[in-house]
Amino acid sequence: MGATAATQHDRKPNPLSLFEFWPGWIFYTPVVIYWILLGLRYRDVTVPTAANPRIVTGGLCGESKSSILDMAGPYASRWIAPYTTLVTDRNDLPRTLDAMQARNLTLPVVVKPDIGCNGTGVKLVRSEPELAAALAAFPRGTELVIQKLIRLPHEAGVFYIRHPDRTEGEISSLTYKEIPTLTGDGRHTVMELLQQDPRTGKVLHLYAPRLTSRLHCVLAEGEQLDLVFAGNHCKGAIFRNGAADITPALRARMDAIMSDIPDFHFGRVDIKFSTKESLRRGEDFEIIEINGVGSEATHIWDASTTLREAYRAQFHHYGEAFRIGAKKKAAGWKPTPLWRGIRLWRRQKRLLASYPLND
Repeated sequence: MGATAATQHDRKPNPLSLFEFWPGWIFYTPVVIYWILLGLRYRDVTVPTAANPRIVTGGLCGESKSSILDMAGPYASRWIAPYTTLVTDRNDLPRTLDAMQARNLTLPVVVKPDIGCNGTGVKLVRSEPELAAALAAFPRGTELVIQKLIRLPHEAGVFYIRHPDRTEGEISSLTYKEIPTLTGDGRHTVMELLQQDPRTGKVLHLYAPRLTSRLHCVLAEGEQLDLVFAGNHCKGAIFRNGAADITPALRARMDAIMSDIPDFHFGRVDIKFSTKESLRRGEDFEIIEINGVGSEATHIWDASTTLREAYRAQFHHYGEAFRIGAKKKAAGWKPTPLWRGIRLWRRQKRLLASYPLND
């Protein structure tokens, strides 16, 4: 076949949804208005930050990825991909190798900022020279997570909600993440292949900056090139709604895992898994990250999702965050003060701007 961006599914007639890559301020304005209205109803716009009260801001912004994983008990820890942490300073490479050895981590690994979002700064490292370069790309004093590269072939986001007065939770969203791949024909350059594809041609700005050194290269016939490593929609990954694969067995497994993380009630669990069949059984997966109140039900970015469905999902999830936060507040937990939340959000924005381009 000619040059295409290959995925696991046939192409839809419309490769992008109506709103998929709208500017954030346009898409999220109704969500912000809804949040403010809920804040007026509950007399506190910060109530959701109490939904996961042991996490900074409940995971809305500024939280440490490793601190959430560190809270996992013995059962939950069995499902989390091994990791270690490091603060960039001097002699980063030997210090990192020592930290990896202490946790039985070997190359390849994934290096990512401990405070971040949307895959910003995530680097795939296969060798010691690549590790040294990745560490050097971050400003000094940056907290990093070095995590085992999970070899399982598929990735998904599982949104989990459990009210504090209930023993069982729900999986409100399951999203499959696909990495777009160019397939060469021996004639066209990478840039030409990107321009010809019905999806990538519409969002060249997502892919071209990461492929600068290869844009004018010609891929051999059948040669494949992954366009992005980080499984984030805003970085170019393709999201598919997997709601049909939510099963009682998967929910029960998530209940067992998430109940082993103290006072965690609301957020998205990013995983790698072997097959859809095993995932439906609640088996053969590893957790990459656990995200709190600031996470989304990412099935809204499936190209087949309508704008009405997307807002319905957003309003439902943030409504749940307020309801859970109110229950935790009534139980004595305090939401994050607004001024502190704003300060942490601004700090996170500064950090994100300082990170290198993700892989």
